Amino acid sequence: MSKLHLAILALLPFLLAADWLQFRGSENNPVATDAKLLTEFSPDEGVAWKVPVPGRGVSGPIVVGKRVIVTASSGPVHEDRLHVLAYDAASGKELWHRQVWATGRPFHHPTSANAAPTPASDGQRIFAFFSSNDLVCLDLDGNLLWYRGLGHDYPKAGNDVGMASSPLVVGDTVVVQVESQGDSFAAGLDVASGQNRWRIDRPHAANWVSPAILKTADGKSAALLQSADGITAHDPKSGEQLWKFDAKCAGIPSLMTAGGRIFIPAAGITALETTSAGTSPSLLWESNKLGLGNSSPIVHGGRVYALNKAGVLVCGDEQDGDVAWQLRLKGTFWATPLIAGEHLYACNQDGQCLVVKLGKREGELVHSAELGEPFFGSPAADAAGLYLRGAKHLWKIGE
Repeated sequence: MSKLHLAILALLPFLLAADWLQFRGSENNPVATDAKLLTEFSPDEGVAWKVPVPGRGVSGPIVVGKRVIVTASSGPVHEDRLHVLAYDAASGKELWHRQVWATGRPFHHPTSANAAPTPASDGQRIFAFFSSNDLVCLDLDGNLLWYRGLGHDYPKAGNDVGMASSPLVVGDTVVVQVESQGDSFAAGLDVASGQNRWRIDRPHAANWVSPAILKTADGKSAALLQSADGITAHDPKSGEQLWKFDAKCAGIPSLMTAGGRIFIPAAGITALETTSAGTSPSLLWESNKLGLGNSSPIVHGGRVYALNKAGVLVCGDEQDGDVAWQLRLKGTFWATPLIAGEHLYACNQDGQCLVVKLGKREGELVHSAELGEPFFGSPAADAAGLYLRGAKHLWKIGE
């Protein structure tokens, strides 16, 4: 057996078990393809487990193998105590809890937290990023592998309402986007050592979006960075800029990709078509009727879904952006919804999880679960359940 085959076999336990590896899922498009989730539940029914989470956090959970990972932050004055916790996905039992001190600026808006970015994983390591620009790398048993205090290295990075960009893993590089009025940059760090592979300057303006991965039919990948003046594509290993697309982009919802297409929060949603990661994309369509609030867009089954500032879910055609239907939901939304099967799950700041049945001609609100605590972080899922990070608890909805 060749060394390549042995290497692949060694990785299989991680690759098969890793279900939801970063913000909005492993591909940055929150669709749980194999999940069969409950469509009716309440605090007293359909909850597999519910566990308290210390401190505060608006980050979402991730699922790595049989572990659910969340971050939190705490402190009597400033949230300078950083927490990373792992729970058993089946039982909710706490497996480990690691704590470190922040080295950067822990300041943030009252509705946010130092634990704002969602962590990421490559299936073997966990990369926990915080608003203070501290990046903690742990193994799956919670042992510290390396630590980067990017706020210490670049002290002018940050703002008083806090940072929120989640890290992105592309191959053996973890990408962080740190854009502010002061030190403003993006960096690609080696996943094994934490050392910079590259660092590039970025526009000097506050930005809360997260980088995304572009995978094209030629088998290549690029890291996509979104700023107010457009998006840029970069080689993950070198940081070399491959191309730029000019557009007036939003500063909170993040772009997403699906099947080689890119969907940007600009002019509502702007869709781009790509042929390779290194070639400039072409404009497919733009639609101001697919407006976005704080949530990022989702693509599934030939449709694009956008949740706007008024709490209206709008469904458009992936090919041309034409609106198929719209449905008014209720509440204020920060979290990006998740799709599993024929249903969309949207959690709001008012403590509700809304379940929408997705049809070709209309959407139908089929269930509203009153869970009693605000939800800011985007949900995660695996084949067995839906994971929700509330203000006080981590929930698993499932049998």
